[in-house]
This record gives sequence, C-alpha cells and structure tokens, in this order.
Amino acid sequence: MSYRIQFSNEAQRVIKKWKKSNPQSFKKLYQLLPELESHPRTGTGHPEPLNGGGDITYSRRLLGQDRIIYDIYDDVVIVLVISLEGLYGDK
Repeated sequence: MSYRIQFSNEAQRVIKKWKKSNPQSFKKLYQLLPELESHPRTGTGHPEPLNGGGDITYSRRLLGQDRIIYDIYDDVVIVLVISLEGLYGDK
C-alpha cells in the first residue's frame, strides 16, 4: 500500500523558505518522502507517535531541531504533513 502525501499550507510555506535558506533540510525532506509514502510509521529519523495525537500524529527528525510532524490516515491512505521546522514551539 502506498500513501499519498499532502502538505498543509504552513508546511508548503516552510518548504518554499527552505528551498532558498535551508537547502540541507529541503534535501533531507525530499529524501524522506518515499519512506513516508511506503511506511510512515517506521524508518529514518526515528518516527514516533506524539502524545495527545491519538495514534495518528507522528514526528520524524530531519536535521538538528527540524522535524516533520504528520498525521497518518489509514482509511483514505493519506499522510498529511502538518508542520516542519522545529517541535514544541522552538521555531
């Protein structure tokens, strides 16, 4: 089963910013997308469910403080990237 990846408006804004100002995180994000499509709960970056996320919200490390925060919807086979660029308000 292959998941379709969607990005929130906030995540799209950060991706555009990273393309110019943070090419390392931009490149790492695009290296991890195939893993999110095939197995979003395991793999590179130590994916882990977030407390209070109801078993659908996960965090995966990119570089340093940068994280991918995403929801996994098994019923519609979608991974929604909610946020990038830090965790717990340390942006």
